[in-house]
Amino acid sequence: MAGRARGRKSIFITGAASGMGRETAKLFHSKGWFIGTFDVNLDGLKTLEQEIGSDNCMTRRLDVTDKRDFDAAVAEFGAETGGKMDMLFSNAGIGEGGWFEDIPYDAAMRVVNVNLIGVINSIYAALPLLKATPNSMVFITSSSSATYGIPRIAVYSATKHAVKGLTEALSIEFSRHGIRVADTLPGLIDTNILRATPNHSGGPQPSDDEQFYAAAPKKGMFRLLPPTLVSECVWNAYHSDKLHWYVPPEIRWLDVMKALAPRFTRAQIKKRVLAVFGTE
Repeated sequence: MAGRARGRKSIFITGAASGMGRETAKLFHSKGWFIGTFDVNLDGLKTLEQEIGSDNCMTRRLDVTDKRDFDAAVAEFGAETGGKMDMLFSNAGIGEGGWFEDIPYDAAMRVVNVNLIGVINSIYAALPLLKATPNSMVFITSSSSATYGIPRIAVYSATKHAVKGLTEALSIEFSRHGIRVADTLPGLIDTNILRATPNHSGGPQPSDDEQFYAAAPKKGMFRLLPPTLVSECVWNAYHSDKLHWYVPPEIRWLDVMKALAPRFTRAQIKKRVLAVFGTE
């Protein structure tokens, strides 16, 4: 059979160089899948390729905001898999932190372009391969911030709400093609995005590891968790028809409480944010 996949099931992963994408690549490799690893971080992709072996993956720089680049990446992936794609894991994402007015417009638009436009690009590009593959799946990284709009990451939260809505709509639409669609809504996961997200409103930067770990919650739904929990969720999702995967599962209660007691939920979020950051 043509291509390096040699008939194996295949997964296309954006944001594969680190964190949840990297752990997912490693887990699916251990299950015998062929892995497409894509990111703007070439150094991270190279070390991942060394770890899982060049015969078991294809590695390529991909700017998810560039539709032409995405189409070309999917075509190269299809050449390795015989025109098949069992799973698209649209995972690439970035963040910008701070009060809305402190975040530069261009920075906010980068978040929109990567987190939302990048997901839309991924689905348009991958759809022909997904249609050609029985029991295929689109899996998207949303966020716990898609359960309720979170202050100081307002635009990020908005993109994740949009992704969650897209997931719900396409889970119905794509059933016509035999393609399943689902998402994950992680809480606080120990990944590079937590340290790469700048704080535009002053105060400590998340890149300070010592300060970050000292401040990270040790219990509750927003306790700091390893990215392997999300990779396990991606694997389980492929073998399920479940729509939303909350990590940890109790994140789901934010969706429930928002519906049952919206004023109370808003007041609690406001109280906790202002207790940490104040009003300035």
